[in-house]
Amino acid sequence: MSRMNVEGRKGFTLVELAVVIVIIGVLAAFGVPRFLRSVERSKASEAFAYLSAVRASQERYVSKEGVYAKVLNDLDITQSEMKYFTDDDGAAVTSATTITTGTTSGAPSWTLTLKRVGASSSYGDYTVTFTQDGFDASKSTICDETRKDISPLSGTYSTGSGT
Repeated sequence: MSRMNVEGRKGFTLVELAVVIVIIGVLAAFGVPRFLRSVERSKASEAFAYLSAVRASQERYVSKEGVYAKVLNDLDITQSEMKYFTDDDGAAVTSATTITTGTTSGAPSWTLTLKRVGASSSYGDYTVTFTQDGFDASKSTICDETRKDISPLSGTYSTGSGT
């Protein structure tokens, strides 16, 4: 598009400005959802990192004690306070947080579920569950069709123990 050159007046035409605004709008329409998904994915990674550390510590604990720890305080990890997740009951995750333990097919087992604090911008409430086998997609609502793109595992799930 051309610039208007009239004696004493230089500038852009209304049509040129409208085209620029439309282009910016189209770019924003594609960029904003992608940005929000990226932000939520980084928040979800907090739960995955925390639960991975718990799992590794549980394996060390069971090798020493023969059973899994029932309370986070019994494990040999120190984690900073969870900013975006609570335990399954909605309480803050602390050293006193209880881990569900039991036996599966005669072997000791454990489960810990973290719930997203409040609803995320466009993904709603979701949970992340780990067991002695790792991430349990069958018990985690982050695997739902509307949320699977925010999982740090990028849609590759193993079903875990399921019991």
